[in-house]
Amino acid sequence: MKTGSVWLAAFAASATLGAAAPALAQQGEIKIGEINSYSGLPAFTEPYRKGWQLAVEEINKAGGVLGKKLVVISKDDAGKPADALTAANELVSREKVDMLAGAFFSHVGLALADYAKQKQVFYLAGEPLTDAMVWSAGNKYTFRLRPSNYMQAAMLAEEAAKLPAKKWATIAPNYEYGQSAVAVFKQLLSAKRPDIEWVGEQWPPQGKIDAGPVVQAIAALKPDAILNVTFGPDLVKLVREGNSRGLFKDRSVVSFLTGEPEYIDPLKEETPEGWIVTGYPWDSVKTPEHDTFLKAYQAKFNDYPRLGSIVGYALIKSAAAIIAKAGSTDTEKMIEAARGVEFDTPFGKSMFRAADHQATLGAFVGKTAVKNGRGVMVDSIYRNGADYLPSEEEVKKMRPQS
Repeated sequence: MKTGSVWLAAFAASATLGAAAPALAQQGEIKIGEINSYSGLPAFTEPYRKGWQLAVEEINKAGGVLGKKLVVISKDDAGKPADALTAANELVSREKVDMLAGAFFSHVGLALADYAKQKQVFYLAGEPLTDAMVWSAGNKYTFRLRPSNYMQAAMLAEEAAKLPAKKWATIAPNYEYGQSAVAVFKQLLSAKRPDIEWVGEQWPPQGKIDAGPVVQAIAALKPDAILNVTFGPDLVKLVREGNSRGLFKDRSVVSFLTGEPEYIDPLKEETPEGWIVTGYPWDSVKTPEHDTFLKAYQAKFNDYPRLGSIVGYALIKSAAAIIAKAGSTDTEKMIEAARGVEFDTPFGKSMFRAADHQATLGAFVGKTAVKNGRGVMVDSIYRNGADYLPSEEEVKKMRPQS
């Protein structure tokens, strides 16, 4: 998707909207300025875009928000903080959006969060996972949807602590997300297992892993277990090289995000079996909320959802819930409304905590396997994000108090 506006006017023109569309158009619009790395990581962001498009369509079909049509104006940040800030400026100054939303990479999200603070604009972060987003660099204008590094690390550490492994090595992309994920996983696992020894780390550049030397360096450490934080094309290269060199043989692996369809699907029959992962086993989630979402998504796009689809969909649903509760698009009123607001997701009800603006959306934890030539998650259980967050008292020590 190229940089530029995406006006969802097509929804208003659609006959499926019936008489509601002209009425909404007369009442005015509520604008959300959405920014993401469409050209930087399309495997995630293309399904994500489909997710928010479906949510917008459903909301407008049901009468919009506060009687107004919801419009998303979308821009590509190319995975660069500078581009994201340029887009934010255009959306706020020229397009007069009522809130900002989105971002994928953690360093981009942190730049937008700082922009929101400086310009006093409401910012709803979707994907950025760094804990700094809501804790050390948290601010009153920024809320975050996805379960954070801390939350996913806590879920994974719970399982990792059961392994007999004592010597651990780590592989993670060398930027904010990877650094944050490794630090918090180490902290949480070591607290559960003081006998753990961390024997080495590899920090390949994001999107540019040279997998051979990385695998060789980790193998030389002879760890009992490996923490992996790579994703996307880097993960494919790591798995391929690791499989060919026997890195994963008789060795436990714990891996952030690998069970998400975006990342496990490209591995196909090369998917290593038995890794402990967070992810989204879309074809084995059997709840009324997910069934409704899955049916609507497949009917509209003739495709199955990825985790990005869930994030995009829930992002817009949560934005609509915030605005509806606020009864206004006034920034201060939206901030007050967002603290503690409940909203619907395909995974069930979620909410934003007042203490740190973190959503309680959870994640699935399971193991990797190969079925019919494709990678899948098995033995997966949904973990409620609320159960893996620090207490509000702990948050007060980590987050600037305004």
